[in-house]
Amino acid sequence: MTSLKKFLKSKDYIKIPLVFTETNHFEIVAKINGISGKFILDTGASNTCVGMDKIEFFAMASEATDVKAAGAGAVDMETLISTKNTIEIGKWKKKKQKIVLFDLVHVNQALVSHNALPVDGIIGADVLKKARAIIDYNKKCLYLKK
Repeated sequence: MTSLKKFLKSKDYIKIPLVFTETNHFEIVAKINGISGKFILDTGASNTCVGMDKIEFFAMASEATDVKAAGAGAVDMETLISTKNTIEIGKWKKKKQKIVLFDLVHVNQALVSHNALPVDGIIGADVLKKARAIIDYNKKCLYLKK
């Protein structure tokens, strides 16, 4: 019987290591517009998000939107939208990626209160679906289709 790793490699998937945190989240390193950051991998988040305080850090252009964000105990949060971003996770790359921008202070406060480090954003289901992602929870890795 072939291993999942070998099978997915034969199907042109790339393996990305995940870090399992004290808060039971998986964290991943990704690049937005060529700049590395730390992100929570969140299959329940519909969109990939970056904190508003990181707009300049990731060289993002943004515009206003009427959409309100909700999650992690917060509701009706103001958002901005940023289009035409490049996202890279390992050797996987996507151009023209839309990213939602909102205040991640409540997320980072919760992480810090549980002895975890703050994050720059969240990799959501939009990116995971585009990449045809497969998560191996036991081996703590993510597979993305090239």
